[in-house]
Amino acid sequence: MDDFKDFKVLELASVLAGPSVGQFFAELGATVIKVENMAGGGDITRSWKLAGEQTDDRSAYFTSVNWGKKSVALDLQTSAGREAVRKLASRSDLVIASYKPGDAGKLGVDYASLIALNPALIYAQITGYGSSNPRVGYDAVLQAETGYMFMNGEPGNTSLKMPVALIDVLAAHHLKEGILLALLQRTRTGLGRLVEVSLVQAAVASLVNQATNWLVAQRLPQKQGSSHPNIAPYGDVFKTQDDQEVILAIGSDRQFSDLCRILDIAASAQEERFQTNRMRVEHRLELNSVLQSRMGQYPATVLMPRLHEAKIPAGAIQSMDKVFAMPEAQALLIEGAGLRGIRSFVAQGVGGEHPLLPPPRFGEHTEEVLRTIGT
Repeated sequence: MDDFKDFKVLELASVLAGPSVGQFFAELGATVIKVENMAGGGDITRSWKLAGEQTDDRSAYFTSVNWGKKSVALDLQTSAGREAVRKLASRSDLVIASYKPGDAGKLGVDYASLIALNPALIYAQITGYGSSNPRVGYDAVLQAETGYMFMNGEPGNTSLKMPVALIDVLAAHHLKEGILLALLQRTRTGLGRLVEVSLVQAAVASLVNQATNWLVAQRLPQKQGSSHPNIAPYGDVFKTQDDQEVILAIGSDRQFSDLCRILDIAASAQEERFQTNRMRVEHRLELNSVLQSRMGQYPATVLMPRLHEAKIPAGAIQSMDKVFAMPEAQALLIEGAGLRGIRSFVAQGVGGEHPLLPPPRFGEHTEEVLRTIGT
């Protein structure tokens, strides 16, 4: 399918959330022009490198969400730079922006300014706390303020943030939803619109059952490692005889009974303290002691095939090298110009895979793109 073959995206965004939306449309076949600040050296993530990382201006971080784009270096403090963006916007279907509240207006690249040039334009912006709040949004701070860090970690220990910018990722998915709905509406009206997602609301909306544990059950979620507050044994980690960490995700009494049968402790499933999920949650520590005692007697090479064959949800905890040895991960790999990355769009049956340009060098396509608009 080539539904987005003639779709043009102007990316006025940096870091992770906005650029990941740009890559999403590139993967669907759209043309994505990424405008980067000439004075500042481009997207700040170009400089976010690991200790000892040997890359050019396409850092490992930058390459995570910038495949399939053309980079144009402009100085929006100049009239020439602003005019170039206005011309690009007049020919675009979608603008993705992530300016601090007020900054886009000062530069003349806000929704009101660009929609006046192109009434069919969809202007999608990500803010930290909404367009009326001047606070700058950073993922780590949002993880702290929206409850994620308070819940994350071992009981009694320091609060921890997730090892990926989870709030940025969630906000990007929310913005995609809004954009696709705006596109559907445009097919009916011919008009574009403003779509806005704030990091704070994306985070709160994604608290799901932990939010209702408080709102409905009046239980304040606490740190409990990876254990699930509502299900047991779910998220609990055990070590096998050969020191492999294994996680269980038992969601039903039947699965628990089957687990006990595989571990040769079938009688445990009939004990009152373990018979139902509610009782297992109440007696989690005792349950985990029983399970660890048995699982520690099997090597993972023996235990895991048995669990999988019995359709018991369990998995080995894997490092990144083992993740990308999986065929499911291999199928998402993108390669080009000596770089490798992963696709962000994984839905099947609604779009073909399109060849993608490798992540661009800073300003790599400036002359090419500006020629197309006569600048």
